[in-house]
Amino acid sequence: MSKLRIKNLGLLSVGKIYAVMSFVFSLLIAVPYGLFIIIISLFSGAAAGSQDGIAGLTVGGGGIVIGIVVIIGIPIFYAVLGFIAGILAALIYNIFAGLVGGIEIEVENVN
Repeated sequence: MSKLRIKNLGLLSVGKIYAVMSFVFSLLIAVPYGLFIIIISLFSGAAAGSQDGIAGLTVGGGGIVIGIVVIIGIPIFYAVLGFIAGILAALIYNIFAGLVGGIEIEVENVN
């Protein structure tokens, strides 16, 4: 077994990993939440439509637009935040690794 030390992290590579992880995890929340908004708006639009057709269309259509924006916008927003957080995390690690020497890991060659 040999030991390796991580002394420096690439800022852009860590930022990309954080961005992809944030995007995927936010999809797990944004898609069901957006679909929930769409379904609720359709039910409320149907209820409002029984009294006035234009009100039902306005409520239902607005909810559908908001649901689609949530499904698309939240993952993109979190990916951008994840990219920035990844760069900051790698920068902070690089600063502290320069002070204390970094993280040691053991590796083994497997044939």
